[in-house]
Amino acid sequence: MTIELFWGSGSPFAWRVLLALEYKRLPYVSHLLQFSKQEHKSPQMLALNPRGRVPVLKDGDYVCFESLAILYYLDLKYPQPPIFGRTPEEAGTIMRVICEYQAYIEPRLTAIASGVFQGNADLSGDEITDALHAVANEARTIEGRLSKSDWIVGDACSAVDMVIFPGIQLLKRALERPQARELSSRFMPVEVNYPSLGRWLARVAALPGYERTYPPHWR
Repeated sequence: MTIELFWGSGSPFAWRVLLALEYKRLPYVSHLLQFSKQEHKSPQMLALNPRGRVPVLKDGDYVCFESLAILYYLDLKYPQPPIFGRTPEEAGTIMRVICEYQAYIEPRLTAIASGVFQGNADLSGDEITDALHAVANEARTIEGRLSKSDWIVGDACSAVDMVIFPGIQLLKRALERPQARELSSRFMPVEVNYPSLGRWLARVAALPGYERTYPPHWR
């Protein structure tokens, strides 16, 4: 069966799936959609995902959307190398850390990135400031994990690395914008404030196939 991936440049959710496909060395047909043209909401795409969002993975006749669901599907369908651990305990820890990220970091990270890129928030206001403090606190937790291991959970790259990495890269890109200069001083440069996290970012970027996953419009 042919794997097809429908995705958009800069979507951290699509980036997760691209990282997984490359890590597992799975051949796939890439369909890069243009957000500016609303291609993700075309009749063809709505037939695959009624929510009109990416990523969408099509494997033969099977269609899966929502990034975490796709990662789980890929790991059960193509188990080597595993991305949800090699033991039930490791799998449970990976899922727990992903859940923690989604509950405590991702909404705040999204608020910061949206405020910078869309200009829909006061970057010096309490909401964005509090969001960055929360992200920084959680980053320290991840820093602690990475000070003891090359990967966030276990001794190999896993789904949790693939879930968190695009979010951190999106945050870095937002904080590099001139309008976020004052805000960024509380987090950047990552390599100085969070050295283990900085080395981990470089480690993920050194994985085989990484260049094919990098958002084209970021180059």
